[in-house]
Amino acid sequence: MGASLESNLNLGREVMDVHGYCDERFARVRDVFVENFTDRGDVGACFAVSLEGEFVVDLWGGYQDAARRRPWQKDTIVNVYSSTKPMAAICALMLADRGQLDLEAPVANYWPEFAHNGKDRVLVKHLMSHSAGLPGFSRAFTTEELCDWDFCCSDLAAQATWWEAGKQSGYHVITQGYLIGEVVRRITGQSIGQYFKTEVADKLGADFHIGMDPADFGRIADLIAAAEPTPLLDLDPDSIPGRALAGLDLSPETAASTGWRQAEIPAGNGHGNARSIVRAQTAMANSGSAFGVELLSAAGCAKALELQTEGLDLVVGIPVKYALGFALPSAKLPVSPNANTLFWGGKGGSTVMVDTDARVCSSYVMNQMDNFMMPGPRGQALSDAVYESLAVIS
Repeated sequence: MGASLESNLNLGREVMDVHGYCDERFARVRDVFVENFTDRGDVGACFAVSLEGEFVVDLWGGYQDAARRRPWQKDTIVNVYSSTKPMAAICALMLADRGQLDLEAPVANYWPEFAHNGKDRVLVKHLMSHSAGLPGFSRAFTTEELCDWDFCCSDLAAQATWWEAGKQSGYHVITQGYLIGEVVRRITGQSIGQYFKTEVADKLGADFHIGMDPADFGRIADLIAAAEPTPLLDLDPDSIPGRALAGLDLSPETAASTGWRQAEIPAGNGHGNARSIVRAQTAMANSGSAFGVELLSAAGCAKALELQTEGLDLVVGIPVKYALGFALPSAKLPVSPNANTLFWGGKGGSTVMVDTDARVCSSYVMNQMDNFMMPGPRGQALSDAVYESLAVIS
C-alpha cells in the first residue's frame, strides 16, 4: 500500500535523508513532514498513520543528536514523556474489557491500602480521567525517588485527595502512571511495564517500552531542549499547580540518565517511535483489533470515549474534556474534526491520535522539544495534512 520514499533535504550545508514509505493518497502528509524540517525546526522525527488497521504512512528522518552526526534510523526510539499515558490506559481498558477490572469500583477494592485518609470513594475511573485529586506527591520528590515504585505508591496511598474525587480534573502529570500501574499490578501480579510488554507490545510487534533494557540504550535519540520559553503557570508553592509540579525534573538530562530509562514511570518515561505507538494504539481506532490481533472488544473501545469531566483543568489551567485515559477534542484543543477521537501528547511535542470515526491512528515523535500546548505546530500540521488527505479520498 505504501510507496517507498528516498529523498534528500538541503538544510543549509547539511543534506538530510528522509526515509520510509507513504501511500500516494497521503502525499500531502509527506510534504508537511519535510516542511517540519525546513520550516518548523525539526532535527530528528518520525510520523506514522494507520487507516482501517493498515499502515499508510511510516516516515522518519533527520538526526538523533543536536550536532547532526547520528542519522535517525528506522529503529531509533526516544523518550516520549506523556505519550506513554495512552499505553497505561490501554492496559486498564483491556483488563476492564476482560472482566478483571471494574472501572466504576473503588480503587481500594484492588489496592486496600489506598483507602487510607478518606480515599475509599475514589473510583478507578477517576484515576483514568485525572479527577482522583492526587496530581502530586506529599512533597517534592527527587528523580531517584520517582524511580522507586513502592516509595511512590506508598506516598499516594497515604495522602488525602486535594479535592473531591470525580468533581473536576487536574492533570496528574506524573502520578497517574503509578496510580493506574499499581491497580494493574494488584490484579495481574505484573508490573505495568511487564503487562504492557506481554499483552500489547509483544503481540503487536510494537517497539515501545515502559522500562528500558540497557542493551537498547544505544538506539535512543538525544532529546534537545526547547528554544521557546516555558509557558507561565501559577507556581505559587501552595497552589495546586505549584504542589503538583514541585521538584519535577523532566529535562533532557534527566531523561538520558540510566535510572530514568530503566525505571517504570508509565506517565512519563515510555520509549518508542511513531510506528510503535501506532502499532500499539491502532486497535483502539478499529473496534479492538489490529494487525491480526484482538486486544479488546468493540464495546471495550467505545467505553474509552465516555466523557468523565469537562471544564478548567486545575493544573494546566485550560478547559479539557477528559474521557477514560485520553482527552476528547474541544474548542480549546481542536485536534480533530471528528468528535469520537481520543488523543494525548507528550512534553516537547509528541502526539497520539485515535480517531474511531475515521478509523485512523497517527503519531508524531521527535527529539527537538518545544514548549507549545499540545499538539504543537509540528504535530498539528501533520494531523491537518492527514485530514486533508482523508477529505480528498472520501
